[in-house]
Amino acid sequence: MASADGVHSLGAEQNHLNVSDHGAWATAMNNLGIVPVDMSGQPLVPDALCLQRFDPRLSLITPMMVPPPPVPPDLPIIREIIHCNSCTLFPQNPNLPPPSTRERPPGCRTVFVGGLPENVTEEIVRETFEPCGEIMALRKSKKNFCHIRFSEEFMVDKAIYLSGYRMRIGSSTDKKDSGRIHVDFAQARATCTSGSVNSGCWPESSGTVRQVHEDFPAAAVPPPVVHFSEHEAAMLAERLKDDQMFNEATAVLFAWIDRGEVNRRTANHFYSMIQSANSHVRRLMSEKAQHEEAMERAREAFKNALLAILTQFEQINAVFTAATRQKAWDHFSKAQRKNIDIWRKQCEELRVAHSEEIMGIRREEEMEMSDDDLDENPCKKLRTQENGVCDQTQSLREENDSLRWQLDSYRNEVDLLRKEQSRAEAQVQLLQQNMLNMQQQLVSLQEKLTSKEAELEQAREEQRLLQGEVLSLRDQVSSPGGSCHAAFTTTGGREITYTDDAMMQVDRLFTDQIELLSVLCFSRPSFFIAGIISTFLHVHPFGANLEYLVSYIQRLDSKVSAAELERLMVRLPAVFRQELSGVGATLEKRWKFCGFDSLGSA
Repeated sequence: MASADGVHSLGAEQNHLNVSDHGAWATAMNNLGIVPVDMSGQPLVPDALCLQRFDPRLSLITPMMVPPPPVPPDLPIIREIIHCNSCTLFPQNPNLPPPSTRERPPGCRTVFVGGLPENVTEEIVRETFEPCGEIMALRKSKKNFCHIRFSEEFMVDKAIYLSGYRMRIGSSTDKKDSGRIHVDFAQARATCTSGSVNSGCWPESSGTVRQVHEDFPAAAVPPPVVHFSEHEAAMLAERLKDDQMFNEATAVLFAWIDRGEVNRRTANHFYSMIQSANSHVRRLMSEKAQHEEAMERAREAFKNALLAILTQFEQINAVFTAATRQKAWDHFSKAQRKNIDIWRKQCEELRVAHSEEIMGIRREEEMEMSDDDLDENPCKKLRTQENGVCDQTQSLREENDSLRWQLDSYRNEVDLLRKEQSRAEAQVQLLQQNMLNMQQQLVSLQEKLTSKEAELEQAREEQRLLQGEVLSLRDQVSSPGGSCHAAFTTTGGREITYTDDAMMQVDRLFTDQIELLSVLCFSRPSFFIAGIISTFLHVHPFGANLEYLVSYIQRLDSKVSAAELERLMVRLPAVFRQELSGVGATLEKRWKFCGFDSLGSA
């Protein structure tokens, strides 16, 4: 009764107990060695994930790892940049849809890798996919794709993860060193047998596939055709250009057109693929011509070889004829004579056979080149006429194809001319814009020239005024009466009086200024150079040597030489003064600015 009451009370408590987090409840029960069930007795996790922890032989609870909860399917997978020794893999935009894949064939251990860079090598591909697992075989094509066979099936899933990554070889930015790779399950071929290995199906690793190939012959199973997509269309266009894969590519193209995959959106893709198939006609015609030339060369070589053999037979026959003559024949024994006679007969028979074969070849050539026998045989004449009509039809077709190809070439030339015309128009517009800018710069330079001329005229006017003032001062100084005092009134109303000595200094200053203005007015570049040197030496109170000044001025005008610069400074002693500075080996001549010294002493 007590146990029954306990059970009823436990059931009543369970009815009131509500567990909201079943994952934590299952983990706790599993850690205690109890099968995780809910309050109603239903299991919380599948039996495959629930491992029995109690071992009756050891009478203890063994530790167990609980699998992590499954990842929600709508949670985006975060891809990171993968760095290799020779290349770098950049993930695609997470907002874009994931790359599509084919249906996985049974026992597939081979992947197809497309979109590889043009300059990629087999070593770089192997280095990129070796982290996915052991590579048993790698076959690279010249058309930027390859097939990789792994040792285990689960390694294929790791390789599929790299689909959509952009591969860049080294740090190059060239288009031939980068490409967006597409990894997919290799297409299973229906013609694989138990002793052959194909790119997508390995029969020796799957009993189901072996049974299918035993029950159904390979010839009765049609080859699988992939579904149409832009990616598959681009790959098919590349395969159409390959002679080895042309047959398979045309079969896929025929299947797509027969299915009705052509519409307004895909018409351009199909037109380009049909155009690629049509361009294969040229290659076929050239191959046919090459084979015909090879056949003619082989026929001629065969004829020459038969003639050489016949010549050797005649030489050998001549040897036998000489041996059967009386003077040599009597010296041979009876057995030797018998053997020589047998050999001569065999050689004669072979010579006759080869001679008849050569004559037959010559008769065939004569029959091909002559038309006399055609009039005697009406059947041959009719066949010849039919052949002539066929040849004429074939020539018309070839002419039509050549005209069509010429039309395509003319269209391409017209497109190129249009592009060149648009490029030339763009260049003309650019030149017109440059001319407009140069005109604007010319107008601005003319305005500056006008302003500089006005400044020059003003400087000349000031020069004339200064010359008049200097002449008046000289007249006052030269007048008798001893000392002379001169008084000037400034613009602020202040009167300044100068003595004789001050007037002499002012006279020298004005004389130097007049000489300076005469020099500057005589040569405008000297005016600018003297101003630049004055400013430069004013900020260098200790002076500067001639080489330093020349290096500074030549940055502005490379045509100025050291001799011209020195002559200019020598002509202006009131502005520039040369002094010696330093002691002993460091003694050097330095130029200083002294334009304000006379004013300070005055």
